[in-house]
Amino acid sequence: MVDIEEDEFKRRYPNLWREMRQNKPNTTLRVATRVDRFRGYVPDAIDYIRRCDTPEQAEETIKYLLEKGEISADRAERLLKQLKRLGLRSFGAKKEDGFYLRESGLA
Repeated sequence: MVDIEEDEFKRRYPNLWREMRQNKPNTTLRVATRVDRFRGYVPDAIDYIRRCDTPEQAEETIKYLLEKGEISADRAERLLKQLKRLGLRSFGAKKEDGFYLRESGLA
């Protein structure tokens, strides 16, 4: 590092010298952070059902999730009952391709 006399520094860099003598920050640092709502998110049965186009697809999805152990028999029964009684869209609007990217602001 180079040593420089205060008078020389003041002459060469007057604005910097003045800023240093003020003893207060004159710069505001703004940090923008974006929280990815879906980081680590694992879709559940309803997320999969909402991607279905027909009640038949939803029924197949529920049976598949039951077979794979992703949902219990009781949960599968309740989902199938809701599907038959209230219809496919009772689970929510259809989730189109790119849903999570759009919702998180990445697309």
